[in-house]
Amino acid sequence: MRERYPILLHGFTGSSLSWGDAVLDGLASAAGAPVLVDLPGHGRYAQGSDERVVTLAAALAAIDDAGEWPADIVGYSMGGRIALHFAAAHPGRVRRLVLESASPGLADPKERAERRLQDESLADRIEREGVPSFVDYWEARPLFESRLQLPDDVRSRQRAERLRNTEGGLASSLRGLGTGALPSLWERLPAIDVPTLIVAGELDSKFVDIGRRMAQHLPDARLTIVSGAGHTVHLEKPDEWLEVVGSFLLRG
Repeated sequence: MRERYPILLHGFTGSSLSWGDAVLDGLASAAGAPVLVDLPGHGRYAQGSDERVVTLAAALAAIDDAGEWPADIVGYSMGGRIALHFAAAHPGRVRRLVLESASPGLADPKERAERRLQDESLADRIEREGVPSFVDYWEARPLFESRLQLPDDVRSRQRAERLRNTEGGLASSLRGLGTGALPSLWERLPAIDVPTLIVAGELDSKFVDIGRRMAQHLPDARLTIVSGAGHTVHLEKPDEWLEVVGSFLLRG
């Protein structure tokens, strides 16, 4: 059994290939070669995905199958939300937890129901208009405005990865793993007693605020805000990301 090998969980529209060479090479040097997981509806699970297979249970099973436990888990955005669910379901298996631009969900049932309707509408749009049109829309959202600071080759690679998705995979992911679909974990955060690093980009004010709130509820958490970064910290500021994440994973 390897002593350390972080398990990486990508975000919505991503895959196990989305982390970038700088992060993968840096983690391999600092904390052991990472284990890359494709979440349901993405990567190798994109073809033929539908609501019957794109579920939280399927996502947790994919993580469980990937690990030699206990292990460290690093999750970005949607991957961070699912990492939290795994830690809540299997607290003894998670050694350390890194949550980048992630959220425990929506605590208000009305807000969650409204978000579920929004995600359903977006899923319908993907199925109706196709992946290229959706990617144009997705990348133009204010959340990803800071991606414009990425080098051209990194930005092109990220877009190419997104375009490899399928209509069925992305639509099913929104319906089965979206913020509106999953239960809120806010009330369960005090029971997730594992060392946790919360990472947010300075320019991503929404997730800076969520990160601060999570740090107050998790028993053993620290928040790092990365200057000059937006939502995708690991691509926008890979050196800074590796410094904070690598040192955290090597603690103790």
